[in-house]
Amino acid sequence: MSEQAQTGAEATEAKPTEDPKAVEAPAAPVDTKKIQQILAANNGARMRSWLNICAHCGLCAESCFFYLAHDKDPKLSPAYKVKVTTGELYKRKGKVDRAWLEEAHEVIWGQCTMCRRCSMFCPFGIDIATMIGVSRAVCNSQGVLPEGLARAKQNIIESGNQMAVSEEDWTETCDWMAEEYAEEIAGLEIPIDKKGVKYMYTVNPREPAFYPQDLGQMAQILHVAEESWTVPRQGWDGTNLAMFAGDAAVAAIPVRNMYQAAIDLEAEQILMTECGHAYRSGAFEGPYWLGLPGGRPPVPVKHAVQLFWEYIVRDGRIKIDPAKMITEPATLQDPCNVSRNGGLWQMMRDLARALCTDFRDMDPNCEYNHCCGGGGGFIPMGAEFKARRMQSGRIKAEQIKATGAKIMISPCHNCFDQLNDLNKEYELGIKVLSFKEIITECMIIPEKFIVSDNGD
Repeated sequence: MSEQAQTGAEATEAKPTEDPKAVEAPAAPVDTKKIQQILAANNGARMRSWLNICAHCGLCAESCFFYLAHDKDPKLSPAYKVKVTTGELYKRKGKVDRAWLEEAHEVIWGQCTMCRRCSMFCPFGIDIATMIGVSRAVCNSQGVLPEGLARAKQNIIESGNQMAVSEEDWTETCDWMAEEYAEEIAGLEIPIDKKGVKYMYTVNPREPAFYPQDLGQMAQILHVAEESWTVPRQGWDGTNLAMFAGDAAVAAIPVRNMYQAAIDLEAEQILMTECGHAYRSGAFEGPYWLGLPGGRPPVPVKHAVQLFWEYIVRDGRIKIDPAKMITEPATLQDPCNVSRNGGLWQMMRDLARALCTDFRDMDPNCEYNHCCGGGGGFIPMGAEFKARRMQSGRIKAEQIKATGAKIMISPCHNCFDQLNDLNKEYELGIKVLSFKEIITECMIIPEKFIVSDNGD
């Protein structure tokens, strides 16, 4: 990424309060009835099986980066974490006090990113992340959740996006970036609310707020590909921090807005920026929050990685200049919700090899790669969580060091910010880049799009 005025993690972290663990916690008694309703709604055959079938074999422990980064503390085993949270909730039939909820808060948000790596090693396929999600929903229902996620929820309710970016600021940023990047690519535009396009592009609110060049870079790629696209005036936030807060009702808001915008604009597909949880929210989880039949979005959802793979690897619609390819050793971060939970790990590697002459995979990699430590809401949860982010991120830092890479490719905003923080913390000596930044530096600009010296 180009140099920023602020790093994303620093820009989006919440300022600590006197009680960051329960910023919304009222003094009122715990609403046991509401907790029991949540537990009952999730008490299907799978949950009952998961609660009873765990053999305590320890395989999930060795898969967890929290456990590995904290000297294999048995209390950080995924099985233990779910036992003392969701397991206890069902055992006690939801009859817990506020002190218990605040202790659970430390586990379900402070010791788990819901990356789902543990489930890949469980011989019974127990989905620890889903079970932790139930505990997050319970705590959220009682106002016990991290300050950053509480604030993001409120922003979604009030403005429709998690950073409360106004419509005016959003459209002005689009116009600004169109004007800025038209100086590099002739005829470049960022169309707003254009109907009948192939792609309606959605972004992470960090882009208009802190990374406007990301929007300009994507506009360059789409323009050179001569694509039919637009951004919506409303419904442009593809992210969903309410999902990490365990609040399905609020999580449904940005997804509904995005789907409706695509329908209104008669777009063929919704295109996501390089963000992992946005893809998961829009493509997989959103339809269930909205009760859509078949569990499918009304308009197909595509991640930027898929589009770039089609343009560069499959179709050759974007040509890469061999002389401009990255020659420094490069490696690739697998965002959990793009790779393990999204299935795009091979496309990412095809792209990396098309853009870099010395690509080096981490070990483990692909769907088995470790979470960077910034997912599950950790980055926006605030400054009070940063120390534990850095400590648990040691496993990722060691992975990166072992490759000898100088370039780290990250197709996800949360990973991008976490990796930059790990770079400083562990003195990794890397530069973190998104795919779109590399592509705009390496792609061949057709002659008709070259801006002449006289500005024509």
